[in-house]
Amino acid sequence: MIKEHEKRLNLLKERLDNLKEETPSEGSKDSQTDLAVEASQKPIVATEKELGQEADRPSGPVGIDIGTTHIAVAQNKRNHINLVKQLNAFFTIPESNFTRNILRQNDVTFFEQDGLFYIIGYSAEGFANMFAANTRRPMERGLLSANEPYAIKVINAIISTLILKPKNFGETICFGVPGPYIDGTGSVVYHESVIKRLLSSMGYTPVAINEGLAVVMSELADEAFTGIGISMGGGMCNVCLSYISVPVVTFSIQKAGDYIDAMAGISVGESATKMKLIKEGGLDLLKEPRSRITLALHIFYEELIFNLVESLHNVLSSTDRIPKISGPIPVVLSGGTAIPGGVKEKFESALKTVRLPVEISSVRIAEDPLHATAKGALIKGMSEGE
Repeated sequence: MIKEHEKRLNLLKERLDNLKEETPSEGSKDSQTDLAVEASQKPIVATEKELGQEADRPSGPVGIDIGTTHIAVAQNKRNHINLVKQLNAFFTIPESNFTRNILRQNDVTFFEQDGLFYIIGYSAEGFANMFAANTRRPMERGLLSANEPYAIKVINAIISTLILKPKNFGETICFGVPGPYIDGTGSVVYHESVIKRLLSSMGYTPVAINEGLAVVMSELADEAFTGIGISMGGGMCNVCLSYISVPVVTFSIQKAGDYIDAMAGISVGESATKMKLIKEGGLDLLKEPRSRITLALHIFYEELIFNLVESLHNVLSSTDRIPKISGPIPVVLSGGTAIPGGVKEKFESALKTVRLPVEISSVRIAEDPLHATAKGALIKGMSEGE
């Protein structure tokens, strides 16, 4: 069994090396590829950022997933992938000297702007609950929010609760970015450029990876990183068809978990927040809905999945870039929106209504759906580092 595992890793390394155009420092590249492939086999140990917990100062490559709902940082450890995440949200309260002292005494992370305290991360959620209000987000539908003037500053502050400047200046950090969107509005170019500038200012060398490709890197080592990775997050669904780790086709749709929550809530006169709580509280799409609320969630989940599959069909059928792949390839679903029961089965049913130009071997849910993007970004970062 061990020999078979080693043989598979060596085969994957050879396939990845064949893709590299540069020949200098081949020995170091071999070592990087080995470590990256081995890391893809490791389990994720994830924790939420705690109050008072100091930010880490990385000594190796970093993977970071800057999502609409959370920001997660992944680092390679001896026996696992260490992942720490922080809520990507903020809440404002009026500025005062007394409040400032109380916040500091309780290790609440915040910054001051225009006479307000911007409380960030999980602390923001606590304050929002206390005031019976909603937190605000610096990102919307997968991109920097155009409606929040201090969105960049908020994201910078949140990242700084997770990681500080690296021990070695110029350390590689790989971050996930959406694919070109085929519907909706927003600038992926602006979003990617701003994040690169932010990470560079912290002393890192930033490398971008499509979020769908990050899922492939995290989950499809045994298939030589060949298949379709789909990240179903809060703001977007990102899709990548990868061939031996090369992104052949990438795209995104600006419908995901937030869309389901909002549309289902409007349909039954409830808040999106309530719909989200019910959705995350054990929704199963294979069970008959027992209320108007669960019926609405079922309807908009099915609409999202149908739109996603239809978009996959339209994009793949309209391109001439599909490589000649010897056999069927898998589809991997990840992200918080992929967690409820029945998502895989609904996706499989939707696939039967279209005819893709590639044959699908299976549909599976990522081993750790919430953190596959961060892990995949880390693997990419490890292979890119010097």
